[in-house]
Amino acid sequence: MTQRDLLVQMLKRLLEDTWVIQQQGAGYYSCVPLARRYNKLLNQARILAGDDGLISTFEEFPDNDPKDPSDKSKVVQAIRIEIGQLVSFLEAGDESPQGSS
Repeated sequence: MTQRDLLVQMLKRLLEDTWVIQQQGAGYYSCVPLARRYNKLLNQARILAGDDGLISTFEEFPDNDPKDPSDKSKVVQAIRIEIGQLVSFLEAGDESPQGSS
């Protein structure tokens, strides 16, 4: 299993974890652990991507926890969207000729 494959698997697992939190009521739980984990995985993806310009479209999430439950839910939703996009980016990079890491 390549580093890229492992990273994709970890991101997919994080996506599942965010789904569980969202179903349990994301507004009542801290979104800080999700943001921190996403940020760490994003940094690893940046290392793998090298100079690929599209990786610069991904931003880290602040690791502060909004007080309002609806704001927490919005953060979790945004993290879910970014994870899905990052997985697509990494999987597409795997299919390119230079994508073998």
